[in-house]
Amino acid sequence: MSEQNTIDATPAAAAAGPEAGAAVEDAPAPGPGAAPEAPPKDRRRLFAALRWTAAVAVFAVVGAGVAYGITRPERTDIPGLSTESDGRWTFPALSRPALPAGAPVPQGPDNKDETHYAVLSGLLLPAPEGAKTDDAFKADKGGAVSVDAFLEEYTPEARGKLKQQLEWDGLRQITGRGWTMADGTRTHVYLLRFHASGFVDAFKGCTFNAPLDGVSALDLDDVWNKAKNTQASSLPMGFPGSGVIGEREVTVYQEVPPVLGDEQTKIGCLQAGDILGMVVQTRKGEVAPVPFHQTVLLQGQLLS
Repeated sequence: MSEQNTIDATPAAAAAGPEAGAAVEDAPAPGPGAAPEAPPKDRRRLFAALRWTAAVAVFAVVGAGVAYGITRPERTDIPGLSTESDGRWTFPALSRPALPAGAPVPQGPDNKDETHYAVLSGLLLPAPEGAKTDDAFKADKGGAVSVDAFLEEYTPEARGKLKQQLEWDGLRQITGRGWTMADGTRTHVYLLRFHASGFVDAFKGCTFNAPLDGVSALDLDDVWNKAKNTQASSLPMGFPGSGVIGEREVTVYQEVPPVLGDEQTKIGCLQAGDILGMVVQTRKGEVAPVPFHQTVLLQGQLLS
């Protein structure tokens, strides 16, 4: 797969994604002998089923490994089949940055360590429509983040040990982006590039016991894991051509009650070769699962 290919819809997801109904609009009229139209009561049941299918579509890609339609929130435009938004955000069309001449793709057969040769900032997920830059996020104009700025995500007493670990474990650079949405959701996305994939595995700053500042305790995200376990019997997250890194390399955590203060925090950890992706999302009350999982999935696609 070319690194410049646009990350977009895949035919496999079209059958189950929220825009699957678009194919019905151009279907030919039923011919002689076709079954009679379903009575209104059955139709209402059908429409209810479609609404439920659309609402969980973003979670189905956790196991199936496809992300058709998750960059945009549109539902079907067919009269009578429109549904309310499930809360997903609208992201710009995604594409991977160009590679240096002769460099292999991260998951190519000639790149056993899955090293990323693209510019790190080009692999960073852009902010969605309606987002405002988080003024508290410390990055330069090119997106570079210092080690000290990154470590502000952690408790003050944990920063010294984590900084030493990053220095010893082959950290090369950090890039990141932060934004806030109208509902108060705050998102920080970081990409940490190490000298080799083995160093990514050694870093303990993105695990269930990560000492995040202002966070009581972390546990596995129950919605994410329920969807993943449901889909586990069908297709693995990293099946060939999925464009998503393997399920064992994506872990999602949530702050468990009682939360500290009035905000909940969720984090997504993505290990992709020599890069660790980290998505930190915070919101007053509770972090909405759909836009959070959407953000994790799209960042994973850019790294795959």
